[in-house]
Amino acid sequence: MTIAGGFLFGLVLGTVYSVLGATIGAVAVFLAARTAVGEILCARAAPFLRKMEAGFRDNAASYMLHLRLVPLYPFWLVNLVPALLGVPFTVYLVTTVIGILPGTAVYSSVGNGLGALVDAGQMPDLHIIFKPSVLGPLLGLGLLSLVPAFYRKFKARRGGA
Repeated sequence: MTIAGGFLFGLVLGTVYSVLGATIGAVAVFLAARTAVGEILCARAAPFLRKMEAGFRDNAASYMLHLRLVPLYPFWLVNLVPALLGVPFTVYLVTTVIGILPGTAVYSSVGNGLGALVDAGQMPDLHIIFKPSVLGPLLGLGLLSLVPAFYRKFKARRGGA
């Protein structure tokens, strides 16, 4: 959907609309987990929640940013767990917006690059990969996908010291 947003609305508006939509959805799940279904989920996920509880208790904002920026954790899970562990709504909202912005901008940029080709009357083919408007965002996605590997390596070195 984010790529389609970039295609239809351009880089800036596609990113803004996608972040807004994703944030509204994330907040809806967060609030539902905090109220209506929270007790049921807590009962079923208690062992898993205990593993993450310390990180949220020590520094909720830093932990939330890590979970949002490192594309290692499922989006739906990062919406539920903070609600179940009592992360303040404001911290959740701000870190969600900041954390999803880089990846969203990259995906919107890919859609924007494809849109520029269509606007120019060109049909997308394999040669579009080498156009800067498409190659740049794809390289950005590649770099973003390496974050978990670098994180694990950093964590292993830090833990081994």
